[in-house]
This record gives sequence, C-alpha cells and structure tokens, in this order.
Amino acid sequence: MDNSGQRQSGDGGADRTTEPEADKPRRPRETGGGILMGRPFGVPVYVSPSWFLVAALITWVFGGQLERVLPELGAARYLVSLFFAVAFYASVLVHELAHTVAALRFKLPVRRIQLQFFGGVSEIEKESETPGREFVLAFVGPLLSLVLSGVFYLGMLVVEPDSVPGVLLAGLMISNLIVAAFNLLPGLPLDGGRMLRAVVWKISGKPMAGTVAAAWTGRALAVAVLVGLPLLTQAGGLGGEPKDFGSVDSLTDALLAAILAAIIWTGAGNSLRMARLRERLPDLRARNLTRRAVPVAADTPLSEALRRANEAGARALVVVDGHGAPTAVVREAAIVGVPEHRRPWVAVSGLAQDIKDGMRVSAELTGEELLDTLRATPATEYLVVEETGEIYGVLSTADVERAFVNAMARTPTA
Repeated sequence: MDNSGQRQSGDGGADRTTEPEADKPRRPRETGGGILMGRPFGVPVYVSPSWFLVAALITWVFGGQLERVLPELGAARYLVSLFFAVAFYASVLVHELAHTVAALRFKLPVRRIQLQFFGGVSEIEKESETPGREFVLAFVGPLLSLVLSGVFYLGMLVVEPDSVPGVLLAGLMISNLIVAAFNLLPGLPLDGGRMLRAVVWKISGKPMAGTVAAAWTGRALAVAVLVGLPLLTQAGGLGGEPKDFGSVDSLTDALLAAILAAIIWTGAGNSLRMARLRERLPDLRARNLTRRAVPVAADTPLSEALRRANEAGARALVVVDGHGAPTAVVREAAIVGVPEHRRPWVAVSGLAQDIKDGMRVSAELTGEELLDTLRATPATEYLVVEETGEIYGVLSTADVERAFVNAMARTPTA
C-alpha cells in the first residue's frame, strides 16, 4: 500500500512517503518503531508489537487447517504453524526490501521498514521525480511477491503434497499470491494505486491529478471490500463452503472486511491530504520565516544586546568576531531563562550556540528542501545567509514548525 504522507511502501500494508513532520523538522533518532531486527542495506527493520498478535492468529488458524490435513502431527502442528507465520512475514520483508532497494537505486532515502499488523511498510522520505520511477518503485514489491510464489510452487513439485514441507510450501505460495494480487488493486494506498497514479501523472503531466484519481479509486475499493468481501465469503465465492448469515465465521469475515476497508479508506485519504500539503510546502520559505538579527560581540551584556535589537526592530542576536564574521547564534530559550535583573551581568557568549556545519542555511531554501536541511542538523536556531555569504538573519525551528502546522490546518482532507 501507499499511505503517502510518509511515503511508505507496504505490502499487505502500505507504501507511504514520509510526511515532513511538523513537530520534528529534523531527523530524529529512530525510536519507537518496535523491535529492531537488523539493518539490511543500511535501513533499520522493526517488528511492531502488533505483529505478535497477528503471528498468534496465523498460528492458530493455520494450525486448525493442519489438523485436517495432517492429523498425525498432534500438538506439533502449532510449531509448524508458527514457522509458517515467521516464513510468511519473511516474505513480506522481501516485498518491502524490493521497494527499499528500488528507492535507494533512485537515490530516495528510506527511513525504515516496519513489519506490523497487516503486512509491512517502507518509509520512503521523498516523492519519485518522474512517473516512470513511481511506477517501478510501486511495481517491484508485488513483482517480488509473485516471484516468491513461483519459487514456492516449484518447491512443491519436488516434495510430497501431504507432508509438512508440502503444506508449508503450498501455504506460502498462496499467501504470496494473495499479497501480490491485493497490492496490485488500483487504488491508494496500495501499490497498484501508486501505479495508477503514475499512469495518470504520465498522461496528464500533473502528479496531483494522478494522486486524486488513485485516492478516489482507493476509496471506492474500500467500499467494495466492505460490502463485497463478506458477500463473497458467505456465498463460498472464495473457494470455501457457503456460510450462514449471522454465524461466527460470517461475522469474523465481516469484521476482517471492515478492518481492511478502514485501512484502505484512511490510507487513500492520507495520500490525498499529503499530496495537497506538498502543494503548499513551497510556501515554506526560509527568507519569509527568518527573523531579522543584530550582530553583537561575544562580551556584550545581554541587556545591551537586547536594547540594540529593540531599537533595530530585530528579534534575534548573532555573535560575531572582531572581523564581523558570525561565530554563534544566541538561543532564544536561553534568553528567556535569564531574569531581567541579571541581564546586565550576563554576556551573550554564554547563551549562544556555536555555528556548526549544517547550521548555516541559504535564504533561498523552500519546501521539502528546507525541511530536509533542518532535519540533517538538529538545532533550535540557524544562521540564514544570502548567496553572497552576507548574514540575512536567524531561522528559528519554532517558526518553521508553526508555519508547517498552519499549512496542515489549511489543507483540505477530501
């Protein structure tokens, strides 16, 4: 799927582009993603706690099927079922790694891969630059699932059908085929929705037109799943026995359909909302958000520095050396923490943060480029300079966050 806001690519799950986060316009340490399992290709892979719930459910359901096919296994069938659950999510990981490798090949940064309740998510931080790359990036996941399904089918040909390996290979073949088919459905946030978006984008020349078409198709798909899946299973249309309306099995199918429909509907809405937000991102301009600054020497008392700033109508202070070159930015939070009666005795140098690599940003930065620059070097204030190197002012992270939140508030959801 593709819950683009964060652009993630997901297989039974989503594929969304990582939303520039309003309250974190800089790259944080990756925490809270679940259990870290490894870093293939340098990308952290997390297992969400919800996965264990699904693994237990798969173990129970598949164990029931094994009881009918291989009754001689006894209680050991649940150990085999647990192996199937782990192997299935390993297949999901391969699906996600296909998205990740393609993204890295196109020089699109990937924040992390997360295995969770309904599959996996690859958090790709930027949009594809062309519809062709968008199509390839979306298609490689289902393609790998189809390849895996074929590999498991070939494995079935060399083992006994009524054996543990035969049943496992059959289950993995079918599950990967379902993952591929489900993700190829043409609606966001599924991979097929991203492929549809790429096609409409190519034809119209407008990425937003592709997003709108794929998002509304995704919403229609959600309604179809909500209504159609219970009817199909009740009538035995998916290969099972017909079920009585109101039975436990039919109610379980209806609940599953509701969960899937909610995921697809929400993901489609988020994709559309984030696409419209990205249209507003160019309004985030470093030049417009920068505070006018007054240069002061390191030993200037805070009270004197603030007096100069008030006279000049400035809202920031930059510490300069004897040649007028900027060396540090005075932190607003540090100023607030100094009582007024102590300000004549406190030098600005004690409240300043040295200007390090990455803290000097261009006044011409806008949108995602601006957010990416701030993420790369976390700080509370940045020195903004003209292309000539002349000091333009100071950019506060708080001002960027506020502007981003306002842009989100103005973004329609439909």
